[in-house]
Amino acid sequence: MDTEAQPTERDRSSRPAGSEETSEAPGREERSRSSLVPRLVDGLPGGWITATLLSVLLLLLALSTFVARPFQIPSGSMEPSLRAGDRVLVLKAAYRFGAGPQRGDVVVFDGTGYFGDTDYIKRVVGVGGDHVVCCDREGRIRVNGRSVDESGFLFPGESASTVPFDVVVPEGRLFVLGDHRGDSSDSRDRLGSPGGGMIPVSAVIGRADWIVSPFDRTTRLHRPDAYARVPAPGTNAAHPGEGAHG
Repeated sequence: MDTEAQPTERDRSSRPAGSEETSEAPGREERSRSSLVPRLVDGLPGGWITATLLSVLLLLLALSTFVARPFQIPSGSMEPSLRAGDRVLVLKAAYRFGAGPQRGDVVVFDGTGYFGDTDYIKRVVGVGGDHVVCCDREGRIRVNGRSVDESGFLFPGESASTVPFDVVVPEGRLFVLGDHRGDSSDSRDRLGSPGGGMIPVSAVIGRADWIVSPFDRTTRLHRPDAYARVPAPGTNAAHPGEGAHG
């Protein structure tokens, strides 16, 4: 019996010293890592409440920087679609994956060097390559030879423009107008300035997608169908009776 027990004792003694501590080390390391966050939180004034608020602020900052941000309408230049004091949600990611602004989009852009040292909100009427003319015999804007019925969003009682123009939009730029043409400073007012009143696409901050306040005006801003039949740039297929006049 004793001789059979001796190898067993030797086997036990032959195990590397500290082998039990080694097997427990990963467990202690995992516990140490998992306790790091609670230790950091405990070091903040207010503990978990402060940590939660900071997380929310960081999330909002990331959303505002890369995805969307609110923008308050400063004037009545986009009435009746948007009123002064309305707050809209501007989707900054709308044009970051290949697709550029389209005719009819309401965009917010940095006007520095073109309109003024602030942000503006206008409707895109012409994109790169478009031939934009005001106006046809019925007082409508023509884009690439197609008359556009803007009555669905123009300020009631106003014409498309009292200022005649005939422009070709350079590639990479936009011709923009306010919906309240009689109360809007837009591309028409800068036709003779550098850039011809047309803003670079790179200056666009994003597309206005929602009115988010006041709450009784909350709604989605849809691209109107008025521009859907406009042909591609260069077509300029004028129709009988749609000649421009001053």
